[in-house]
Amino acid sequence: QIQVVESGGDWVQPGGSLKLSCVASGDNFEWYTIGWFRQAPGKEREGVSCISVTDASTYYPDSVKGRFTISRDNAKNTVLLQMESLQPADTAVYYCAATGDTGPLTAPSDYGYWGQGTQVTVSS
Repeated sequence: QIQVVESGGDWVQPGGSLKLSCVASGDNFEWYTIGWFRQAPGKEREGVSCISVTDASTYYPDSVKGRFTISRDNAKNTVLLQMESLQPADTAVYYCAATGDTGPLTAPSDYGYWGQGTQVTVSS
């Protein structure tokens, strides 16, 4: 089975940028759809992006469309989430998740393998 580890979370001012990384190990990375989720205090976990295993098609909800970009490098077992124009509403713990199913898969219940999360804080 696959394991995923996130990194790159930090504090940033409104309007700033961050790049999150998700590095996988333990199984053939190219078999898995990878999703990014976030969870703010008191709120449900929500999907912010996913990238398919079959054709690298991507998904973004309206809340991040045009600001977030997901990409994958199967040779490096890595998925990146580039986040631009960050706002305080983007503050959350961000999680990387993997599933052997094909996407777009946007619900947390679609994913069986999760990282521990990385904190993103956007404030002035």
